[in-house]
Amino acid sequence: MPMSAMWDGIDERSARARRHNHALVALGRQVWNEDCTFETAIALICEMSAEALDVEYVNIWRCEREDAQLQCLHAYTRSSETHQPEGFDQALTLGRDYVAQLNEVRVIDVADIAHDDGPATSSHFREYFQRHGIHSLLDAPVRSEGVLLGVVSFEHTEHPRVWSPEDRAFAASIGDYVAVAHEIARRREAEMRLRYLERHDPHTDLLNRDHLLEVAHNALRPLHTHDSGLVVIHIHIDPSVGHVPGDTDAFHRFLRSVAERLRSLIGGQAVLARVRGEGFAIIPHRHLREVEALELAERCLDAIEEGAIADGHPEFAAAATAGLAFSRDLAAPSADTLLRNAENASLRARSHGLGRCKVFNAVLHRSLLQRMKIEQTLRDAFEQNRLVLHYMPEVDLRDGRWRAAEALLRWRRDDGAVVPAAEFIEAAESSGLIVRLGRWALQTACATAAGWPEIDGVAPMLRVNVSARQFEEPGLADDVQQALSESGLPASRLCLELTETLLLHEPANAAKTLSRIRALGVHVALDDFGTGYCSLGYLKKLPIDTIKIDRGFTAGLPHDRADLAIVKALISLATSLDIDVVGEGVETEAQADCLRDCGVVAVQGWLYSPAIDNEVLVAGFGGGQCGG
Repeated sequence: MPMSAMWDGIDERSARARRHNHALVALGRQVWNEDCTFETAIALICEMSAEALDVEYVNIWRCEREDAQLQCLHAYTRSSETHQPEGFDQALTLGRDYVAQLNEVRVIDVADIAHDDGPATSSHFREYFQRHGIHSLLDAPVRSEGVLLGVVSFEHTEHPRVWSPEDRAFAASIGDYVAVAHEIARRREAEMRLRYLERHDPHTDLLNRDHLLEVAHNALRPLHTHDSGLVVIHIHIDPSVGHVPGDTDAFHRFLRSVAERLRSLIGGQAVLARVRGEGFAIIPHRHLREVEALELAERCLDAIEEGAIADGHPEFAAAATAGLAFSRDLAAPSADTLLRNAENASLRARSHGLGRCKVFNAVLHRSLLQRMKIEQTLRDAFEQNRLVLHYMPEVDLRDGRWRAAEALLRWRRDDGAVVPAAEFIEAAESSGLIVRLGRWALQTACATAAGWPEIDGVAPMLRVNVSARQFEEPGLADDVQQALSESGLPASRLCLELTETLLLHEPANAAKTLSRIRALGVHVALDDFGTGYCSLGYLKKLPIDTIKIDRGFTAGLPHDRADLAIVKALISLATSLDIDVVGEGVETEAQADCLRDCGVVAVQGWLYSPAIDNEVLVAGFGGGQCGG
């Protein structure tokens, strides 16, 4: 070869390499921009790489392993500058040899398709090549975390072409660019899902209480004298109406139906949220007079009643009551007070026979008397020993045996009905009775757990919930020590369960209280993890032994990819901090299997047992085995 020709070749390769590098740099500036979506990114990648490589087609294909197919994710034709042209929407059969080759190389290089018999030019692809007049190709695999996601195809049409090392290196880099764009999009989606979960109820997809409070807070403002002000309508669904004990599925389906019917009824005229387990709240976008607000509430209740009958659940037709509260009755603007006033009004409408709807009026002495009556009834129940503890077993997924149980407060009414704590705990907290109830529950549960049988030589752990008011009491550590001393229960067998918001109220004081409790040898668990405002940084600062994954995340397993990703992330975080994990709300074998595969050892939920009294716990599970 003449020396001049050799130098010309070197110069040409250098120029090509510079052109490729410039293209990659330009792509990076645009594709990694925060505002660039995945769709925009792959369109830019196709367009700029077609120009840089001087090819007619650049197509990005997604590997569908289950269907053994290649699906075109994005196609680009250079000559017509057309994105997503016709003729590239067909599915191509994905051969095993082709997949194997993609997994082994950085790029597949075919100079002349007509004379190549490799996996990339197999019979699966021949018709496609002929239809589009393709003579040469470069296929660059797209991999993320070692998994083959797809392939970027650079297709030359004019004549067979020998690809240079610079061409192959550029094509491989483009495959990496697509992989990075995919990973960025996936992470953005996960972050958006996390932000969405922070503001929405996972069961109904409605706004949650915290988000609704933000809406109400922003809407509160000085009002004109002729204006009734902001109104909140709270709809309470009473689970005791038509409810068969042990059958929660029908009621949960009814709640989801209520959410859909309310959403359909109010449309874009109001904000709708699920604010409690059985509560929904509505804030109209415009201020309503009292008669207008009552009419809207009645329409909502009619829709719920009609829906219950239409959906085949007439037993729930009378399950809903509504409470209304107006900002005009607030001494000072307070979104939380406004919502609680509406909640109290709806509860009064149910419990005191005041009709389907009730308007909260702060100036009426009746509301105070009714609150005092509720609190007194609860005090009487406590004094008359009508408060009891039930226990929710915690199961070891490795052998199906129960290794712990959570003590849950119940109120046994005169008619024998058992009322869960959710229906009276607010009255107990507002009256301060919760401190006495919490101390009694701690002492009683410790005394009971001291008599639990050993399982494989190990006595089960007792878990006891601690309320915010109880945690703020300076004598909590002394109460714990006294309960352990009087019952004889070893401190290592007691775990106190706390909520995220409780710990975040005054983190410094919370850390001191937890340190005193841990000094006794008692364990600490963080309940309903992931549902509040908890900063993950507090996990390394506060002495936490266990986190309990909220049932809202468990419910979507194993099919909800976002829930699965979040659960895996929480487990990974806990594992790295040497914190145990318990999965709550397990209702299906699939959920249990998924949690087991993720590394969770302990779970609790209706798949194994509801909350039961101690005699049933010991008699039914005395040998340790829990049934599904």
